[in-house]
Amino acid sequence: MEVVASAPGKVLMTGGYLILERPNAGIVLSTSARFYAIVKPIHEAIKPESWAWSWTDVKLTSPQLSRESMYKLSRKHLTLQCVSSSESRNPFVENAIQYTIAAAHATFDKNKKEALDKLLLQGLDITILGCNDFYSYRNQIEALGLPLTPEALATLPPFTSITFNSEESNGANCKPEVAKTGLGSSAAMTTAVVAALLHYLGVVNLSTSSADQHQENKNSTDLDIVQMIAQSAHCIAQGKVGSGFDVSSAVYGSQRYVRFSPEVLSAAQAAVKGMPLEEVIGNILNGKWDHERTEFSLPPLMTLLLGEPGTGGSSTPSMVGAVKKWQKADPEKSQETWRKLADANSELETQLNMLRKLAKEHWDAYKCVIENCSRLKPAKWMEGVTELIKAEVVKVLLKAREVMLEIRNHMRTMGEAAGVPIEPESQTKLLDATMNMEGVLLAGVPGAGGFDAVFAVTLGDSSRNVTNAWSSHNVLALLVREDPQGVCLESGDPRCREIISAVSSVNIK
Repeated sequence: MEVVASAPGKVLMTGGYLILERPNAGIVLSTSARFYAIVKPIHEAIKPESWAWSWTDVKLTSPQLSRESMYKLSRKHLTLQCVSSSESRNPFVENAIQYTIAAAHATFDKNKKEALDKLLLQGLDITILGCNDFYSYRNQIEALGLPLTPEALATLPPFTSITFNSEESNGANCKPEVAKTGLGSSAAMTTAVVAALLHYLGVVNLSTSSADQHQENKNSTDLDIVQMIAQSAHCIAQGKVGSGFDVSSAVYGSQRYVRFSPEVLSAAQAAVKGMPLEEVIGNILNGKWDHERTEFSLPPLMTLLLGEPGTGGSSTPSMVGAVKKWQKADPEKSQETWRKLADANSELETQLNMLRKLAKEHWDAYKCVIENCSRLKPAKWMEGVTELIKAEVVKVLLKAREVMLEIRNHMRTMGEAAGVPIEPESQTKLLDATMNMEGVLLAGVPGAGGFDAVFAVTLGDSSRNVTNAWSSHNVLALLVREDPQGVCLESGDPRCREIISAVSSVNIK
């Protein structure tokens, strides 16, 4: 039996920094970039002598990193011990495995536990694969003499091997790090592993074959279990309780998100101090998860674009630390900035929801406006518009742009006050130029900002203009797009079929 699950990466469009504190909301878009986890037994049959074993085998393979790790899983304590080179440790996957197996123990009755034990005695063979979009391939493209375009990215085979940054560029004491594009690879990877294992062990049923109401309710509950276990494993691996928006979008897809109270994971932190894992998971599954999640996606005929400026990425934790330090040093000014930013974030959400409503109720007029605006610079969007409903669509589009400029202004103010480059000058010039192009609704820095990435939301077929302009500014437009779908089961190993969906579903011509 083989189980394959996948989970998407994310783009935090609004809510950077604010999302760390309740009740601030953020809009997070899930993407077409997905992490895959493949789970199958190591041994086809249970060995006769295995009943006497106090441990079982776990094998973890990451082909893109050319890494393979072997572990022993304690059948009594449910803990993992690495028995291969310690250089290739992956704390996210290690915690995902331990927490998932503990969840099975915490929820199963005696009969199911016996079946679980038999399954575990066959060993666990886990393979993890991340779409190319999670990683930076600029160096390879430049080395091949190819232009910095989506077409060049599309020539790379799926799940291409990942290069490492040189030690020199990271400082003498740092280990080489994989160059990433900021799509939340650790959250997507953790979620995919948790989902695949929970389904493989029979804790949840992620199949969507049955469309009846009971199955839909069951799936919702099952997804909640995936979310709780993935959040816990991810937080412990990170060594801190983050906002959880990246895991939430990996599980449920695009959404408006308000974080959970950090106290809900105090049980998980207790596990680090020696509380039995099965007891810890029981507490987590029965805990008061008070996060808020509302369905959200971009309005129709709009495209999310992501660009990689190629400056190696920023350190989100250090930038968050600097902002928190500023909050303590200047509570009055920081609170005022956060309030203005929260209001602007909420206003952008309102405008985008209004566009979705207009599209639903007046599709022909909406479609006509989007097609016209896609060919014009924003200053000319209202020219020649006489019909009331079309004028209303344009007004909302222009209001959304205005609010995005406000958000960027407040983010820059916060960055300057905290002494961190939330929207660095180089990004500001690029974003201003992008927002003045034909058919561009929004442009900004996602999440915590910095040099990691830029995003744009384009109208109709105008995305091609943006990717060309970005290329001329040494910015590589990625193939990734918004995909509102969260975690799901796959029909098989993604390497065994031609992975053309990431390219064919994206019009890059």
